[in-house]
Amino acid sequence: MEVSTASEQVIIGFQESWNALLRLGPAALALNVALSALVVGAAFGVGLLVRRLLKRGARAVPGPADAEKTIRTRRVTQVTWAVFETGLVLAAFFALASIWGFDLLGWLTAGLGQRVVESVVRIAILAVVTFAAAELATLLVNRVLARMAHHKAGGVRREAQLNTIGPLLHGVARGVIIIMGAMMILAEIGLEIGPLLAGAGVIGLAIGFGAQTLVKDFLTGIFLISEDILAVGDVVEISGSSGVVEQMTIRTVRLRALDGTLHVLPYGEAQIIHNMTKVFSYHVVELGVSYESDIDKAFEVMAEVVEEMRADPDLGPKILEPLEVMDVSALADSGVVLRGRIKTPPGAQWGVGRAFNRRIKQAWDAAGVEIPYPHMHLVMPQPAQAPAAGGSA
Repeated sequence: MEVSTASEQVIIGFQESWNALLRLGPAALALNVALSALVVGAAFGVGLLVRRLLKRGARAVPGPADAEKTIRTRRVTQVTWAVFETGLVLAAFFALASIWGFDLLGWLTAGLGQRVVESVVRIAILAVVTFAAAELATLLVNRVLARMAHHKAGGVRREAQLNTIGPLLHGVARGVIIIMGAMMILAEIGLEIGPLLAGAGVIGLAIGFGAQTLVKDFLTGIFLISEDILAVGDVVEISGSSGVVEQMTIRTVRLRALDGTLHVLPYGEAQIIHNMTKVFSYHVVELGVSYESDIDKAFEVMAEVVEEMRADPDLGPKILEPLEVMDVSALADSGVVLRGRIKTPPGAQWGVGRAFNRRIKQAWDAAGVEIPYPHMHLVMPQPAQAPAAGGSA
């Protein structure tokens, strides 16, 4: 058979090379050692040079320096270095084998060796092309979304929505490309793809029935993003957990709380969503004054403070309208509760509220408006009076 003939040829070739190696004289042996050291040194030097050039090229890649670009550039650099390093090691190995009399290149270019090499080369090319296509798809999605964010109306909200849907598009595109590449590699190995596809369909159907919660989470996330209910950067409350939306994956939303806690919630748990930064926000003012204070004067001072804040170059852009007076909200035990609200851009209500509280305290003190606080009245007991002299018993 051809396989056994090829195997015999390999064995015979190695025996001849080994016998030729044993017949080497001292001078030829020393020359071979020197040439081997030269090949190893040259390979090491070339590898070190190429590695430095790859690092320098990665730093020179154009585009904004963000975490995603850093991860993607590092991944491309690592894969490029792995491919080059493999080729360099193989080249050095063949050169060393040729120096010592082993004709590996001749065996690999004929018969069984040729077919093996061709198959390995095609598989390697498919793997590299699959990786390159996945990275190119990610790059194209990022470019398209960035261009849409700059040229479409909607401002910051539009950009946040595009940043939210970006990772989903990345995941879908990379998944499709990787599956197609894996199928082509399996076909190159010699496996039948048809039965694999049929079996994958049956397994997928079984997983679909068993993973209904996963499917529900995925579909809920698609609707949340398509209806623009929340986006990356929003401050929301979901199922009792609140924080900034840090990331939205295929099936989960991740909230970063004020104290740094990361809440990971499946979309299926997002039955009720409180979005505190959608389109605009309000800082609701609820402050108490004593019953002896002039309520109209207190409201007047509050409106003046808001107007002063609107005139401030730092706070002015964060206040969209004058103070909306909502009158007296309650008559409490120790004072009268006044209510109003200040309209702000999304997410600015907390900073505006803190600045307003500081200024209203100073303004009310200057205007004589008293802020109530609990008082304690100490009532001393009166001494008992003695009965009058000569009184009846």
